[in-house]
Amino acid sequence: MARVIILGATSAIAEATARLYAQEGADILLVGRRAERLNAIAADLRARGAARAGIALWDLEQAKDAAQKFAEFVAALGGFDHALLAYGTLGDQSDAERNPPAAEAILNVNFNSAADWVLAIANALERQGRGSLVVLGSVAGDRGRRANCIYGAAKAGLATLVEGIAHRFASKGPRAVVVKPGPTITPMTDGFNRKGLLWATPERVALAVRRAADRGAPVVYAPWFWRFIVLIIRHLPAPVFNWINK
Repeated sequence: MARVIILGATSAIAEATARLYAQEGADILLVGRRAERLNAIAADLRARGAARAGIALWDLEQAKDAAQKFAEFVAALGGFDHALLAYGTLGDQSDAERNPPAAEAILNVNFNSAADWVLAIANALERQGRGSLVVLGSVAGDRGRRANCIYGAAKAGLATLVEGIAHRFASKGPRAVVVKPGPTITPMTDGFNRKGLLWATPERVALAVRRAADRGAPVVYAPWFWRFIVLIIRHLPAPVFNWINK
């Protein structure tokens, strides 16, 4: 069965994905900074069939020694087959536009630190010649919108990095995938109007994440129909796009 390391394991999508792995009897290491929440998730995963579910406490924004730290995670699990990077923060766009430290915080969480982990994991995968890296991106990175363009910029950069790693792995054994969810009902989107057919549950996105670890294209939209919505959005003339997003 798979050995899985989940960075940012307390996110709703990460937890839903971990449950799918648990049903397969996987060995799972949950990484994050909230011990009580991680332990609760680990206990639930063991009850759902995980062969093993342990935790590693780490503030993932602190990624200076990502390669060394990831090696410690791998050693704790006894090896790894799949890695999922699932942490992030939406931040406050209006504050970040006028407050450089707030903008820097959004960029550091969603791109700078995430990129360090992605590169460390990619190198580990290349050394072992197999396995997969799945990274949670966002459709917000596919076209800049004033409501969340700083967050979107970070996610766009991260997606480009993962696509480049997928290209690097093209003739080798490992795989790298960026999964781009549309709007999803999670704690991150509390306060939004979450009604309508375009909103997905974490469980629905998790199915795409789990599948991406084994097969499919380097870029996956979740749910699938966002690929076509984004295609239209990308090609809208600027005046039309601006009018729609007033």
